[in-house]
Amino acid sequence: MRAQPKASHFIDGEYVEDAAGTVIESIYPATGEVIARLHAATPAIVERAIAAARRAQPEWAAMSPTARGRILKRAADIMRERNRELSELETLDTGKPIQETIVADPTSGADSLEFFGGVAAAALNGDYIPLGGDFAYTKRVPLGVCVGIGAWNYPQQIACWKGAPALVAGNAMVFKPSENTPLGALKIAEILIEAGLPKGLFNVIQGDRSTGPLLVNHKDVAKVSLTGSVPTGRKVYEAAAAGLRHVTMELGGKSPLIVFDDADLESAIGGAMLGNFYSTGQVCSNGTRVFVQKKIKEAFLARLKERTEAIVIGDPMDEATQLGPMVSKAQRDKVLSYTEKGKAEGARLVTGGGIPNHVSGEGTYIQPTVFADVTDEMTIAREEIFGPVMCVLDFDDEAEVVARANATEFGLSAGVFTADLTRAHRVVDRLEAGTLWINTYNLCPVEIPFGGSKQSGFGRENSVAALNHYTELKTVYVGMGPVEAPY
Repeated sequence: MRAQPKASHFIDGEYVEDAAGTVIESIYPATGEVIARLHAATPAIVERAIAAARRAQPEWAAMSPTARGRILKRAADIMRERNRELSELETLDTGKPIQETIVADPTSGADSLEFFGGVAAAALNGDYIPLGGDFAYTKRVPLGVCVGIGAWNYPQQIACWKGAPALVAGNAMVFKPSENTPLGALKIAEILIEAGLPKGLFNVIQGDRSTGPLLVNHKDVAKVSLTGSVPTGRKVYEAAAAGLRHVTMELGGKSPLIVFDDADLESAIGGAMLGNFYSTGQVCSNGTRVFVQKKIKEAFLARLKERTEAIVIGDPMDEATQLGPMVSKAQRDKVLSYTEKGKAEGARLVTGGGIPNHVSGEGTYIQPTVFADVTDEMTIAREEIFGPVMCVLDFDDEAEVVARANATEFGLSAGVFTADLTRAHRVVDRLEAGTLWINTYNLCPVEIPFGGSKQSGFGRENSVAALNHYTELKTVYVGMGPVEAPY
């Protein structure tokens, strides 16, 4: 029990337990060891968390944005001071290598708290509208009680990406992490209280598929923010729509990454690897359809194979390890089933495709995998795999590749590698995606909006744009003269 928390839930500033809830086992993916046992929230726990949020929110909303932001910035400082401890917990929770979590997980969460803590005073302003003798003004007001539902690939980051803008805008939040990664969000809640956040404003409850509906359908919930799969998003959106609740959906993708023949080869390969193998491929924005212009296809594949086979797979707590296990056995089995479909449908296996020979025990390890000669109709080119499986497709010209890149229900991300920046901007303008990169991939600093289009969701996380999704406009018309009426 190396990571057992004090209790399963964090409500109204303290740890809370209800042993009547279904047992959730937190499993360290590298060994299969149960490192913590928690309980899913019962209806009573859900009610307690929402009641605490509802009670605390009005007084919090009455504070100035500057005062609210000051608390978030203190929390960011604490997270940075404890980065090693939080990173190790994130590695235990997810199986991601410590060399990755120590630079990308708690630190990005701290960045979010710091950013929103700093911009709130300037960003939460309204407008003055002159109307002749009269005038009007608008103001941004908080929504109330918000629900955050997290995914298991970036549990601490997602808790902050949702919590920071919600809190600084004057809302309260009830956050439910994935049952696969229940531990990190509890520490975020602890740190926020330590930084001075009033009790009841950021509550964490554990749960499974039965817990989400209790939150989403609750009459006191004003907004739901989900990070998850498209099927889950459809269910949550349908439930939220029944109550006319505000919704942000950050869902899945099958994003294209286009490599033209004038691109810097090493950079393009590096971008493709980061866009497929980072976090063992468990990143929603990954560029899993890599379109390579035919002239450089074989050179691209030869160097990609060499670099992929040099990736160090091993103990996630070893700082030399570059690729850890998948989050669960079920997820690994799902990914392996896709590699078998790829082979059966005629894709050429360049490297990988199975379980590493040198890794033993119960760890859920998988080889980074590259398929070539992939065609648009293949299953591995159409469906989100959410694992380290790269599909390399070839193309002749710009018009062709743009049309094929857009031929998907998804629209989360896209990338272009080329030395011709005029072409780069022309292509990204035509690609149907919400977040795009030129000559890089998967960089998501908090200063820029992140989100998708089409079936990949709506709304934006990060940047000042996120505050619009946690507030609504109130318009006030001010009459300056007598009221004339025809009756």
